[in-house]
Amino acid sequence: MHSAFGRTLFTAALALSLAVATGTKAQETKEPVWRSGVSTIGELKRPNGFERFDYVNADAPKGGELKLSETGTYDTFNPILSKGEAATGVTSLVFDTLLKSAEDEVTASYGLLAEGVSYPDDFSSATFRLRPEAKWADGQPVTAEDVIFSFEKSKEHNPLLSNYYRHVISAEKTGERDVTFRFDEKNNRELPNILGQFPIVPKHWWEGQDAKGNKRDISKSTLEPVMGSGPYKIASFQAGGSIRFELRDDYWGKDVNVNVGQNNFGTITYTFFGDKSVEFEAFRGGNVDFYRDGSASNWATRYDFPAVKDGRVVREEIENPLRATGIMQAFVPNLRREKFKDQKVREAMNYAFDFEDLNKTLAYNAYQRVDSYFWNTELASKGLPEGREKEILEELKDKVPAAVFTTPYTNPVNGDPQKVRDNLRKAIGLFREAGYELKGNKLVNAKTGEPFAFEILLSSPSFERTVAPFVASLKKIGIDARMRTVDASQYTNRVRSFDYDMIYGIWAQTLVPGNEQSDYWGSASVDQQGSKNYAGISDPAIDELIRKIIFAPTRDELIATTRALDRVLLAHHYVVPLFYSKAQRIAYWNHLVRPAELPYYGLGFPDVWWSKNAAK
Repeated sequence: MHSAFGRTLFTAALALSLAVATGTKAQETKEPVWRSGVSTIGELKRPNGFERFDYVNADAPKGGELKLSETGTYDTFNPILSKGEAATGVTSLVFDTLLKSAEDEVTASYGLLAEGVSYPDDFSSATFRLRPEAKWADGQPVTAEDVIFSFEKSKEHNPLLSNYYRHVISAEKTGERDVTFRFDEKNNRELPNILGQFPIVPKHWWEGQDAKGNKRDISKSTLEPVMGSGPYKIASFQAGGSIRFELRDDYWGKDVNVNVGQNNFGTITYTFFGDKSVEFEAFRGGNVDFYRDGSASNWATRYDFPAVKDGRVVREEIENPLRATGIMQAFVPNLRREKFKDQKVREAMNYAFDFEDLNKTLAYNAYQRVDSYFWNTELASKGLPEGREKEILEELKDKVPAAVFTTPYTNPVNGDPQKVRDNLRKAIGLFREAGYELKGNKLVNAKTGEPFAFEILLSSPSFERTVAPFVASLKKIGIDARMRTVDASQYTNRVRSFDYDMIYGIWAQTLVPGNEQSDYWGSASVDQQGSKNYAGISDPAIDELIRKIIFAPTRDELIATTRALDRVLLAHHYVVPLFYSKAQRIAYWNHLVRPAELPYYGLGFPDVWWSKNAAK
């Protein structure tokens, strides 16, 4: 994250900024209004020229080592390519973006490479003005041509970004340091903000030659250490196994307001593990400094080692990162497979999932069942639709399931033998309505005799304990469900190409849903490889609700429309909802230090943390 109107802001832009504050001159002359940042909801918390973010320690020492871990592997340092396994840390540490998000505001971003952003009242375009002091690691300035090159190549070679920015139809140089993005629609308030998020790469480096004289190609994977404009550089690596980043002494943005008190570690090393249990043992042994624990049973039973008892390892459960995040974690059947196209089939599988027993026996009752695509936020639908939400749904009455008006969504409740038997009978009844029957101990298609069987694709053995009870439950009603765990690269490639029957998936939502909804459940993304439309959803009513969300003129309208979308998604039973925690569980060795007050909506890790071992 990085700021906007910093100490080097030139006089003319500053004058325009002051005109924004007075609110008259710029409007009268129709000159552009230059802002230090962008907020999709309401006004920015911070004024032009603010000194730093509130949640940082401006005196945090620089230096020391941070040892981190990742499950899986990597095979490329290319920050924009959708092919292969991108190396963790490269995009966020080596490359700067135009804007940097504030972790204590819901949707606010402030200038990093850009010192200012301007857009007209109808949001038909957005112009970013680059900082004159912004430099690449080789000392060359970051230019408008770099921004245009980065945007065009991102859209060309990354399907996700192509979909995300599909309404941005051009990027052109409109001043010495100005880049203007033009849109094919008006009043999409989110576009100026999300344009600040893609990594800016150096055009001259990617169009140049490597040390062996070979011409570089941004459309291909590479393990050549890439050059960026960010605070760190790739110092060393073992292909697929580890990467070591070093803080750059010559980083151009070290004193920019959005960077004050951040980027404090002298080195950051990622080590990659093929198995979560091995990764955890590395943490226990002190070879990894920080561990996010996604396993409730692990959290409850495996922290009895000496370093925890004597205080060298600190454990915390922190709600901050989830305060502005709506979660849907679920078993996701692929509707591109014929067997999952019938809604009754998908609903039936939910009756076969015994959350209550799993939560008790495996998770020490640490989880809550997810019952919304925007779970744990004000955007989640509840009860029956009322007021504006009901009006929106009535406009689509002939296109949405009738149940959205009559039946609040609830997950089946299990937890004791009688409830389990009742729910399995309901599952069999729904399968019967969908054209299946039990023959012996096999559920088969009544017309063809084909058994109902499918594979659940997993990326790590750590998921198997959660999935195994579901598989066992499905077998009780004659379904041959199987788990298949593959390595990270194969899993990524298969998910990108929708080559699976069912996956264990997750979507994380912000409090301001927008253009990304098209990528999650829009018809345009159903055949777009690399999209997050894992379920294969293509529905005209959902498409219409997505558009209403993107163009919602007020917060109240956005909430009502999002709840309507949530209700329609749930009514179609596209997924089997799983569970989640309302707090993030973290453990870390006590030579890591964090600010006393973390940002309201995040951990600030590793950006605002520091090391006790850093030089004072």
